[in-house]
Amino acid sequence: MSVSLETRVPFLDRDVVEFSCRVPPALKVRSGEGKWLVRQVLDRHVPLALIDRPKTGFGIPLDDWLRGPLKPWASDLHASDRLKRQGWFQGERVSRIWDEHQQGRRNHGSWLWNVLMVQAWSDQWSTTERTGMGAAAE
Repeated sequence: MSVSLETRVPFLDRDVVEFSCRVPPALKVRSGEGKWLVRQVLDRHVPLALIDRPKTGFGIPLDDWLRGPLKPWASDLHASDRLKRQGWFQGERVSRIWDEHQQGRRNHGSWLWNVLMVQAWSDQWSTTERTGMGAAAE
């Protein structure tokens, strides 16, 4: 849960943890359904439609952010001269995909995000980018 927005504060309460350690396994899992006891308690207080449903993801508007508030940062990170210097990506291809995304012809947010994360990582950790020297100079 280190990167999730979901919280489990009630389940971290000392009394709840101690109680759960005393609950027999048959009340924790029944007929292949986990959290059985918790579901029974919730069933009394929460509408079934909120409990008995599949998990859903939490998406962010990455496509819009890359066209809006993150655009200056992203443009700098995948500038063609930087991409060419690093040699990890085809600068022309990244530029074409960036342009398609910016013009709204296609949503390449996820793909571009992966490139941006490599670039950001490189800024943080690559000796070449920090010092302008390659591995041979070390």
